[in-house]
Amino acid sequence: MKKRHFLWAGTATVGTALLSHYLPGKSKGEIATAAARFEITKTEQEWRKILTADQFQVLRQHGTERPGSSPLDKEYGKGLFACAGCNLPLFSSKTKFNSGTGWPSFYAPIDGAVGTTIDTSFYMTRVEVHCRRCGGHLGHVFDDGPKPTGKRYCINGIALKFIPG
Repeated sequence: MKKRHFLWAGTATVGTALLSHYLPGKSKGEIATAAARFEITKTEQEWRKILTADQFQVLRQHGTERPGSSPLDKEYGKGLFACAGCNLPLFSSKTKFNSGTGWPSFYAPIDGAVGTTIDTSFYMTRVEVHCRRCGGHLGHVFDDGPKPTGKRYCINGIALKFIPG
């Protein structure tokens, strides 16, 4: 009897540990470790004071805006696209292209402006793009972009501010 309970508990523990890698969200320990890596850190309340509800959902909770909902998808003026959370310039208009996806797309970020992590939410593996200074979730990068990089940085427009110039 005790052996059966031990095996059942062990199986449940291992199964839970394996499954947790495929579920969205991060543990408090992971969030604390990630926050320690960024120059700009704020509490949830501080972020909510400076971001709109939609910006908070995308930048701080890893959400995604509806495709085609951002005016920045059609913004092709000269300038820079900066993080809506901390104003760090992330992408130059020189690298923007129309991917037809409904989100602003770029083939390269400004050197040193973004970081990436592996995102295993929704039972798939993708490369998440975040602001290197504040850690704000920007979108994802894919290997189906144009030359010269072959990359498509598919970015939530609500996570960006356009600075003409």
